[in-house]
Amino acid sequence: MVDKEDLREQFTDAFEGADYPINSPMDLVPALPSGPSTKFESGDFSMTAMELNTKLGSGEFPYEDVESFVDDVLRQLEEQDLV
Repeated sequence: MVDKEDLREQFTDAFEGADYPINSPMDLVPALPSGPSTKFESGDFSMTAMELNTKLGSGEFPYEDVESFVDDVLRQLEEQDLV
């Protein structure tokens, strides 16, 4: 069972250091602790930032803050039944 709040926390911690507003996924890479190989895990969910990027649509760039970005990531993952 995936703990969505735990994932929200992991995403927020990983992406909050980006220089907002962000205009593309590439703007996030410098903020990630292990770059594209940064891993997010909760229950049976396990995905690196690179894998996450391939699963998500184009998003609604630009994002003005980490909260709006993380909200959209979680929404897209839910729509695809990945969480």
